[in-house]
Amino acid sequence: MASQNNQPLPNGYQLQGYRIERLLSSGGFSLVYLAFDEQGERVAIKEYLPSALALRKQGDVVPAIPEENLAVFRYGMKCFFEEGRSLARLSHPNVVRVLNFFRANQTVYLVMRYEQGRTLQEDIARQRGSLRENYVRRVMTLMLNGLREVHTNKLLHLDLKPANIYVRKDDTPVLLDFGAARQTLTEVQYSLNPMYTPGYAPPEQYRQRDLLGPWSDLYSVGAAMYACLSGQAPPPADQRVKQDRYVSAAAQFGERYSVQLLETIDWCLQIDHLKRPQSALALQKVLLRERDPAVGGRRTFVVGLRNTLARLASQSGEV
Repeated sequence: MASQNNQPLPNGYQLQGYRIERLLSSGGFSLVYLAFDEQGERVAIKEYLPSALALRKQGDVVPAIPEENLAVFRYGMKCFFEEGRSLARLSHPNVVRVLNFFRANQTVYLVMRYEQGRTLQEDIARQRGSLRENYVRRVMTLMLNGLREVHTNKLLHLDLKPANIYVRKDDTPVLLDFGAARQTLTEVQYSLNPMYTPGYAPPEQYRQRDLLGPWSDLYSVGAAMYACLSGQAPPPADQRVKQDRYVSAAAQFGERYSVQLLETIDWCLQIDHLKRPQSALALQKVLLRERDPAVGGRRTFVVGLRNTLARLASQSGEV
C-alpha cells in the first residue's frame, strides 16, 4: 500500500477528556495535535497512524485499514502503546513527559506535556550552522542527561536529530519524538518506506539491527553536533559504508572550534559501533572537559554547566 495523506481529526473534536485545537505536525508514522485537557491546560497528543498502512479520509474518524495491512498495523500499534507505557514511567527534565496513553478510534494516542520554545533545527537554520561552541556543548550535555535516563530504562531513541531536540525558552533541551516503534515496522515489513532520517541514522539502523544499542543514538548525537557547525547533516551512513567520503570535523572546522570538540564529533561518527562512545555518560564527560584556551574557552563555562546539571538532577530526584 503506497503512502497517502491522512486527514487529521477535526478542530474541536472531543477525544476522551481532551479537546483537539489544531494539527501541529504530521509525518508518515503519526500526527501530532495541540489540545486542551479538562482543566484547560495545553497538551500535545500524538496519534499512531502510519500512512503506508491506513487511510483516514475527510470526515472520517476511524481510519480504513486494508486486510493485508491489518496484522502489521496492529503490531506497530502494540509497539507504540508499549513505548508510551515505558516513556510514561520516565520523569526527567530533558525527556518529553508522557502524561497519558490510551486506545481510541481503533488506534493509540500519547498525551504529552506541551513545551514552548523552538527546535534545535530552527536554531541551525537561523544561523546557517556556525552555532557557538559553548551553546552546542551546553545543549548537547544537558540533552545527554536525558538520554542517559532513557538508556538506563533500556530504551533507545532511534530518531535523534536537531528537529527532535526541543529547546525551551530558558535554553534547556528536551528530547522529543522517539523512533523505536517506527523502527519495529521497518523490521517486520521491508516494503515500508525507511523510517529513519538519512545523515542522522547510524549504519546499523539500515542493516544489522541486532547491533543497535546506546552507541547508535550517540552516532546521531555526533551527527546533530556536526549539523550545528555545518548547517547540514553528514553524509548518510549507508553511503559511507560503501565509500566513505566523510571529511572529518577536525579537518573542516578547525579554525572556528576547539580541536577537542571536533575530535569528539568524529569519535561519535565512527562507522564501527565499537569505536564510538559506548554510553551517554562517557560522551557527556568529554563534552564537560575544558575547552582549548586558544579558542576562547573559559573555566566558568564548565563550572556553570556542571552547576546546571546538578540543579536539574536534584529537581528530577537523581543522586
